[in-house]
Amino acid sequence: MVLRLLLLLGALLRATEPAPRCETGQETLGQCQTVQKAKCVDIALSSCTDVAYTQTMYPNFLDQKSREVIEYSSEYILISVLHNLLQGECNPDLRLLGCSVLAPQCEKDKVIKPCRHVCENLKKNCLPAFDAIDMAWPYFLDCDRFFAGEEEGCFDPLAKLRGEVDVEEDLTSDLPATFIQFKHHSYSQMVSTLKKTASKCSHIATTYSIGRSFDGKDLFVIEFSTKPGHHELLKPEFKYIGNMHGNEVVGKELLIYLAQYLCSEYLLGNPRIQTLINNTRIHLLPSLNPDGYELAAEEGAGYNGWVIGRQTAQNLDLNRNFPDLTSEAYRRAGIRGARLDHIPIPQSYWWGKVAPETKAVMKWLRSIPFVLSASLHGGELVVTYPYDYSRHPMEEKMFSPTPDEKMFKMLAKAYADAHPVISDRSELRCGGNFVKRGGIINGAEWYSFTGGMADFNYLHTNCFEVTVEVGCEKFPLEEELFTIWHENRDALLNYMEMVHRGIKGIVSDKFGNPIKNARISVRGIQHDVTTAADGDYWRLLPPGTYIISAQAAGYSRVMKRVTLPTKMKRAGRVDFVLRPVEAWPNKLLRRSMEDMYDPYDPLELFDPHAQHRQPEARGGSPPGREKPWWWSYFSSLDLHKPLWLLKQH
Repeated sequence: MVLRLLLLLGALLRATEPAPRCETGQETLGQCQTVQKAKCVDIALSSCTDVAYTQTMYPNFLDQKSREVIEYSSEYILISVLHNLLQGECNPDLRLLGCSVLAPQCEKDKVIKPCRHVCENLKKNCLPAFDAIDMAWPYFLDCDRFFAGEEEGCFDPLAKLRGEVDVEEDLTSDLPATFIQFKHHSYSQMVSTLKKTASKCSHIATTYSIGRSFDGKDLFVIEFSTKPGHHELLKPEFKYIGNMHGNEVVGKELLIYLAQYLCSEYLLGNPRIQTLINNTRIHLLPSLNPDGYELAAEEGAGYNGWVIGRQTAQNLDLNRNFPDLTSEAYRRAGIRGARLDHIPIPQSYWWGKVAPETKAVMKWLRSIPFVLSASLHGGELVVTYPYDYSRHPMEEKMFSPTPDEKMFKMLAKAYADAHPVISDRSELRCGGNFVKRGGIINGAEWYSFTGGMADFNYLHTNCFEVTVEVGCEKFPLEEELFTIWHENRDALLNYMEMVHRGIKGIVSDKFGNPIKNARISVRGIQHDVTTAADGDYWRLLPPGTYIISAQAAGYSRVMKRVTLPTKMKRAGRVDFVLRPVEAWPNKLLRRSMEDMYDPYDPLELFDPHAQHRQPEARGGSPPGREKPWWWSYFSSLDLHKPLWLLKQH
């Protein structure tokens, strides 16, 4: 009797158990199994290992149920090769955005969608790059379908790229923004310091990015001016660039310290600093090669190597990656009437590998009418000036002056003479080999190389640039940084003040309208400068008497005699009013002035950080071509080729 009661009770209990939940279609097949709740798992996708989170969940938003399925998908292959297809543009932003869909963030066994506004901004900025290679925007980056609004709760997959500082890294947040810590700054610490400094002096400072490194780090600039973010009429533009070689870190730290110093001293009423900022627009780019710096920093301070971290993440030396315009200048030098300025970039240059950092600098130079610049390096103690490439390619050490040799020597000495160690006459020290030369040397006479940034500045734009080797140790110990700063501080300021030497003025027509791209020529110097969009110009010149002329397409030439006294430390004002003429006497000159740059220059299609409107891509796929060139990247896929990338599809 008892046994029968127990059996009956067991049957009743089984009858009250909930039925197992079945996936769609399993009921009819009799294959119903209990479905386990999905849980967070570690990300194991090689192209997504650098996302800002560590766990994801399967299936993803595309219903791909495992890591293996994702890795063999066309979507994953696409995000893995986008940096090659787009030549570094929008990299790694698009890859990280794709990872946020293929391997979404998971916390406490719950998936979090990426933010819609991040997707929309990136699509707006990067869509022209897809158009340029005739590729459709990927369906899985549909901002409405796979992304969420902030009110729904979302995460920013690109936050890591903006240099946001981890809590444990930002231990000095209670210190004043202008308090100089003589230490080595990581990338995120550098960005934080620059942003805090700009915030402290928001009426005279701002930060911006000129583009991204190959690994996606913003190339941050801090700017000082009475009208931050804007060019002001007749106010010269100046720039310092540091850390071009990632293992040469002193320049990076000096520019971080300089930014804090300019802010604090301006607020304290330092008359020298106030005069400098009130009359100059100053741009400081502490690290042009943040990817290389990270590699060098792994070796640690005190490491004085010459290789590790020098190059970019693409294994490119940035100071050998610019167009070789010096060879063209030497070719033109023997041609009567030929100009050694504003030389266009040859088409052959684009056939090679061009770093996104290099493109960003070239675009920067196009967007701002820089007058004077210096690039801070390490490994010696000397100031070098163009040309850096020898007149004779077979000569590794050959004096190779520019038409502005006197001005360049004056600029180099302005830094060297204000530096207590460089100006020291002792030969038994770092940089002692250059004592007899006054601590300066023509670049090609020291050692010749092509593709340098200083030569490019001079031959492609109005900007004069020197190279400052700030010390024999490339990555010194932190305890040495205080001394290095005090050795270079006055030299940095003295060199910036040199931007006010020579002449400046406005070129306009008889109605007062500014004339853009008018040429300012100096008799006896085979190198012109051109006017900016507002018709203003700056021409660096040493003391002396000059015949200055201004000319523009469709206008008659105007000449003036100008004398610059030896003790004059401010730019003399020389304006020109040009009158129109019906016939232009020199067709070649007119064409060269109207077409300052090659109208088909690929640089015009490159927008490193969406700061300029990107022109429409020219043309499309060649007639009769069934698939674009990039289709071969997906040749390994048989049944799942990405037809959704084809515009005609």
